[in-house]
Amino acid sequence: MPILCTTGCNRKAFLKRPKTGNTLCRECFFLGFETEIHNTIEQNKLFHRGNVVAIAASGGKDSTVLAHVLKILNERYEYGLKLVLLSIDEGITGYRDDSLETVKRNRDDYGMELKILSYEELYGWTMDKIVSKIGRSNNCTFCGVFRRQALDRGARLLEVDCVATGHNADDIAETVLMNILRGDTARLRRCCDIKTGGNDADSIPRVKPLKYAYEKEIVMYAHFKKLAYFSTECVFAPNAYRGHARAFLKDLEKVRPSAIMDIIHSGEQLSFKDTVKKPSRGKCNRCGFVSSQQPCKACVLLEGLNRGLPKLGVGKKSKANRMIAAQDSLRQSANLVKTDF
Repeated sequence: MPILCTTGCNRKAFLKRPKTGNTLCRECFFLGFETEIHNTIEQNKLFHRGNVVAIAASGGKDSTVLAHVLKILNERYEYGLKLVLLSIDEGITGYRDDSLETVKRNRDDYGMELKILSYEELYGWTMDKIVSKIGRSNNCTFCGVFRRQALDRGARLLEVDCVATGHNADDIAETVLMNILRGDTARLRRCCDIKTGGNDADSIPRVKPLKYAYEKEIVMYAHFKKLAYFSTECVFAPNAYRGHARAFLKDLEKVRPSAIMDIIHSGEQLSFKDTVKKPSRGKCNRCGFVSSQQPCKACVLLEGLNRGLPKLGVGKKSKANRMIAAQDSLRQSANLVKTDF
């Protein structure tokens, strides 16, 4: 006997939702998935009528589903938004160049304006060049820092009201675990926030409409909707620290499917003693973008690359200061020797 959809529509069920365990037909799954994202947007007041929203588009499943669903919801519920696509080209041969072709296809399919910014034009470096200098042990540090600032730069160029990213429930749960393991209380405080930034006039907020969407369901939605997305993993990703947190989370999910949401809710409820030092977010005195240190991490990393000290921004600030002092001392000595002849 066929299993029927639990919504009572009398259609045959074709899947069991990983998130709820309900058996649903194709149509009810699509509607339920989209409605949950709509409720997340409405309950958290992520957008306002007339907003220009930049969707951070990588060509992967998350950003593709985000663009598709926001277009549907914007028309269905008359949000009154202008949606544009913002992509960052990190300069990773065989990965980003291929995924950008998918982004361009999304641009044509959804009729959205597309802006592509590259690391090379922003910083004078590509990730391929950076990895040739730093190796594969800390490359994700450079890419993550530069990418976050590149999105801010792109948002400012496009004059948007906010940036929507494709972070899903799995991503956020992984980040909570990573910050706990590293003892990073500063990031642990804000990694569960569905909206970050936008506290001053020059800061453009970021929102996460897919915060409560499971990765498995995003993949299922993209697959059964036959959306065009790029599924190849970054060639530098296998060495990332996040991979260990992801593997641990997947093991937890096998034993307890609700583990992902449990971790997110735990992160949302965490509180810290008043004695815990809170970093103050301001503006970098060099580049003018949001930072909790002077100069910002992006400027420190870029300075290290340009100085020939690629590990300058990796690790503690005191170590970086010693590296700069040592190099300046060598240069001064070299200049003294040169003037003696």
